Amino acid sequence: MVKPLAFWPWENLGIFKYVMYGPLVAKVVCSWIYEDSLNDVWCLHILIVCGLRGSVHQLWSSYNNMLFLTRNRRIKQQGVDFMQIDREWDWDNFIILQALLASLVCLMLSSMVELIPVWNPKGFITLLLVHVMISEPLFYWAHRFFHESYLFTHYHSLHHSSSVLHPYTGGHATFLEHLVLSVVIGIPLMGSIVMGNASTIMIYGYVLGFDFMRCMGHSNVEVVPAQVFNKLPFLRYLIYTPTYHSLHHTEAGTNFCLFMPLFDAMWNTLNCNSWHLHNKITTDSGKNGRVPDFVFLAHVVDIMSAMHVPFVIRSFASIPFCTRIFLLPCWPFTFIVMLMMWAWSKTFLLTFYYLRGHLHQTWVVPRYGFQYFLPFAADGINKLIEEAILRADRKGVKVISLAALNKNEALNGGGTLFVNKHPDLKVRVVHGNTLTAAVIVNEIPKDVKEVFLTGATSKLGRAIALYLCRNRVRVLMLTSSTERFQKIQREASADTQNYLVQVTKYHAAQNCNTWIVGKWITPREQYWAPSGTHFHQFVVPPILSFRRDCTYGELAAMRLPHDVEGLGNLHDGEGSGARMPCRRSDSSVRRLDSSRSWGD
Repeated sequence: MVKPLAFWPWENLGIFKYVMYGPLVAKVVCSWIYEDSLNDVWCLHILIVCGLRGSVHQLWSSYNNMLFLTRNRRIKQQGVDFMQIDREWDWDNFIILQALLASLVCLMLSSMVELIPVWNPKGFITLLLVHVMISEPLFYWAHRFFHESYLFTHYHSLHHSSSVLHPYTGGHATFLEHLVLSVVIGIPLMGSIVMGNASTIMIYGYVLGFDFMRCMGHSNVEVVPAQVFNKLPFLRYLIYTPTYHSLHHTEAGTNFCLFMPLFDAMWNTLNCNSWHLHNKITTDSGKNGRVPDFVFLAHVVDIMSAMHVPFVIRSFASIPFCTRIFLLPCWPFTFIVMLMMWAWSKTFLLTFYYLRGHLHQTWVVPRYGFQYFLPFAADGINKLIEEAILRADRKGVKVISLAALNKNEALNGGGTLFVNKHPDLKVRVVHGNTLTAAVIVNEIPKDVKEVFLTGATSKLGRAIALYLCRNRVRVLMLTSSTERFQKIQREASADTQNYLVQVTKYHAAQNCNTWIVGKWITPREQYWAPSGTHFHQFVVPPILSFRRDCTYGELAAMRLPHDVEGLGNLHDGEGSGARMPCRRSDSSVRRLDSSRSWGD
């Protein structure tokens, strides 16, 4: 049975838990509209503080997930997986709790709250003294008690269930623990208010500073330089570091302090490896980490999907992409970022995961889908791809796979441009077309006798067409180039060539209910498909699901084994635990004979 105060009262409300801010919002709005002034200004302050607290955690989360900045200063090399993200989904419950408690205090002490000035320097002195003399030791001993057998098993173990620390991990705890933490953070504030030394700036500064320090301690990135402690050794007892707190999560009987290791030193619970590990991580930050075994070279699809990355909103990046209304106001800012990336950015590391001891990384070419169709941008894009391949070769990467438009035939011949230019490459440059074709044809029912194929003259479309005609499936190939069609037809055996049929208009497929889409088609073009048609896809971005009387397949994907580690994000068209075939390390361009079709 769940123990008392081990769960949150609003645990089953989902997103509707934010309705509890409603009374505060209503009070502010009514006061503003009907009273022409804000009589109860504390309601507005509580809402602003809550918003700022969420922003502090979000900014720390973004920084923590910017691997292109933090990869060499990570404390634990593992990644945050889907299970941890799901467990920490409601990390902000404590902000709601403390907003409710603050509202009660303001109602009970309304006369004192109304007299709080904007600025009072004495308040900071009072605040600091109360924090050091009461809050720090109170948290230390409460934390130690929570590590006793009963309390740890039924309460504190939830917080320690996160294997890799993240700024949201600090908020991931039981209701009882956050009640205790609310007392810890509330005592200095109440002390300052009762003594008459409080100020609005002091309250804002302390609450946001408290959250800042909690986020820093639960960050998996070391941000405090070792040189600071080497020059001023006494500081190591006054401020903890991410490395210091990470040791508490790996060796739970040490490093219990809130922010000041002084109290661990006083009561003999300071981990003796704290300073050595901190010095090692900061010293090694200038060195390159482990060389990946496999690199997936991706690109940005469009402006909306550019926000579907871990360093924007972690939870959003962990679910399949779709356009969200709350992201629309961010569109102008993202557009400006796109222009800045176009002008200055280089290929960067986005995500990683481990599969049976092998490190897989995703590098991103900072170009958006539409830019690949601009004639003047082709050389610049190829230069970025070439630099990424050469960088992977220098680092000792075994395989680099080109994603979607990075392997566009018109752009670089499916990657052969780079292989021919650099014949001595040790890294295998792959495109994944073989596996993608295998996934597509595996989806097609065995009793299908005719299909309509767009993007038929691409390397992937050609492989699918040749495989299907060998299995006596009639393939209507949409292409205006008779020369390209005849070239593909000659690759088929003499007895199967008649199964390949060139068409130049969509109306030729109006009686075919199996469409394989390798080139984007508009809703108007989709109207030529008969009712009941199923659209198989290998086009990025996916086509719009416009026809309600038809069905639409997802982009081709392959499920990863269950023992994958640190996988916590999804790219366009991917589901949890699945990856597009071009993200797999097969189909080598260097070893693919262009004169032979898939299946040979």
